[in-house]
Formats: sequence, structure tokens, C-alpha cells
Amino acid sequence: MNIILVTDIFGKTPALVKLSKELNAKIIVDPYGGVDMAFKDEDEAYSYFISNIGFENYFSVLLKTMESINFTSTLVGFSIGASVIWKLSEKLSVKNVNCAICYYGSQIRNFKEVNPLFKVELIFPKKEFHFDVLKLKNDLSKKKNVHTTKVDYLHGFMNKHSTNYNQSAYNEQVNWLRQNTC
Repeated sequence: MNIILVTDIFGKTPALVKLSKELNAKIIVDPYGGVDMAFKDEDEAYSYFISNIGFENYFSVLLKTMESINFTSTLVGFSIGASVIWKLSEKLSVKNVNCAICYYGSQIRNFKEVNPLFKVELIFPKKEFHFDVLKLKNDLSKKKNVHTTKVDYLHGFMNKHSTNYNQSAYNEQVNWLRQNTC
């Protein structure tokens, strides 16, 4: 299967490039055009993303990428990347996605009306500070093409740049992704 990684607010980092090699991913979609922004922390990355990119622009980057490729793929997204995948999942113009795996896409809560046209696995963290994870998980699990899981880790557990990074969870998920990408 052709995997496409869709990054979080940190964008294309050396750690994400390493993950892409571990998963044999074909493409990395990020909000900064492939430039490693080398943010010093999450606050700096978030501030830059909000001020200079924004959700809709990042969504447009992903949409253009998906409309330009001619092979079937599995999308794997993290945080804001997971959220833009969620929004993309209802686009009729995107016909080359087999499924998506979305890690801790907290902005999905703002797009609950989305009805995915392809299979989406939503992996939620054990808690979020801005909303009730269990309620959102339960609400979305009722939708067609959606499967939800709540893990015992915090938002960012797959990102080495996050304060919530968890090496054993990362290893567990990489192994799971190698075996379960649709």
C-alpha cells in the first residue's frame, strides 16, 4: 500500500522523515512546502501555523496533492494533519484514498458533520483539555466508514518534538501501522 503522511504543525522534521522510511511512505504532505522549520517547541510551531498557514490553507495543500496523484493510497495524519484528512474524507473529487488513519485530530471536533467516503480510523488520546474525548469518540463511531479508538497516551505521543512523546507508544503504533494499513 502507498502511504502518505500528513504532518502536524511541526511539519516535515527529521523525525518524521525517519518515520516515513520506517513505513515506506511515498509522500509527506506538510504545511511548509517541505522546509524543516526547526521550531524550538510546540508554542512556537502553533503560533507560526496559526499566523501564517491556518487550517483552510493546509486543507488546500492536501486536497491539491491528492488530486494530483494517480495511485491509491493510505493517509496517515497527526494532529492538524489528521483533522485536514478528516475534512478531505467527504470530498467527492478524491477517489484515490483507500483509507486513513488519524492520530489525535483534535480539530475534528469542529467538523462533526463530515461523513467520510472512505474508511477512517480515528485514534484519540486518553484526554484533551478543550473537549470530552470519550463523547466525541462515541459520537463519531456511529458514522459509516468510521472506527474509533482511544489509547492511553496524550496528544502528540507519536511526535518526538512533543512534550507528550512516548517512545514505547510510538514503537507500538509503528508496528501496528506496518501490519494494518487498510
